[in-house]
Amino acid sequence: MTQTVTVRVPAKVNVQLAVGGARPDGFHDLANVFLAVGLYDEVTVTPADELRITCAGPDAAEVPLDRTNLAARAAIELGRRHGIDPAVHIHIAKDIPVAGGMAGGSADGAGALVACDALWGTDASRDELLDICADLGSDVPFSLVGGAALGVGRGEQLRALEVGGTFHWVFAMAARGLSTPAVFREFDRMNEGLRVPAPVASQELLDALAKGDAGALARAVSNDLQPAALSLFPELADTLAAGRAAGALAALVSGSGPTTAFLAADAESADAVAEALRASGTCRSVRATVSPAPGATVL
Repeated sequence: MTQTVTVRVPAKVNVQLAVGGARPDGFHDLANVFLAVGLYDEVTVTPADELRITCAGPDAAEVPLDRTNLAARAAIELGRRHGIDPAVHIHIAKDIPVAGGMAGGSADGAGALVACDALWGTDASRDELLDICADLGSDVPFSLVGGAALGVGRGEQLRALEVGGTFHWVFAMAARGLSTPAVFREFDRMNEGLRVPAPVASQELLDALAKGDAGALARAVSNDLQPAALSLFPELADTLAAGRAAGALAALVSGSGPTTAFLAADAESADAVAEALRASGTCRSVRATVSPAPGATVL
């Protein structure tokens, strides 16, 4: 048995997030087109006397270090299924924004699951790992697989998508976080009494991904949660406007926010958008990167 395993896991951006009405179980049906992007957390797992979590990096103080953390829950569930005491030290090297709509917590859950599987030699099947991921949360299965995928149901049922090229992104991190449940509650409030159509993936968007066509993708991106996120965090409109003014092909709230995402034509354009956003005073920090990116990977 190896004595330490480190797994790298990517952030995500939703290039389409179509949201249906609230279901009886409180979830919403989604048509959720995920793209993994080149911002990563690294999750390292080492044998210990008891389950323990530590975290370092930007906003590490906001990461829960108890058994509510998805990384801890992943270790506990894999151990339960295979009769193993989850006595491990899980260290999260954080680079994905916390509470930023980029699935950082979900990535940590997927990373810990893959790391514990390797550490313990459980040889869990891909289907078993995805099943555990789905139990942990709607975004966790995609953190495991990476690349590009359409998520339906509550987002956990994945179909891999073809991506025909590299897309250039700029992400602007906000001064504070947004709670995903709060954003969905605001979505429900704003749509109360209205007929919310069933969510359907945009064929135009899927074709743009397959062709690697940034211009076509920019015309097709959408996020049904964006009005709710802007309602709770109106200042995000200033960030979106600053990115558009700097030449971004598209600007949108990433997932439930508050991170904002800007699609650029190429690396040079992305650098220009990033510089303009840094100078705008509308956000806390800015990162430029590309997609797609691989899913959870043992280093």
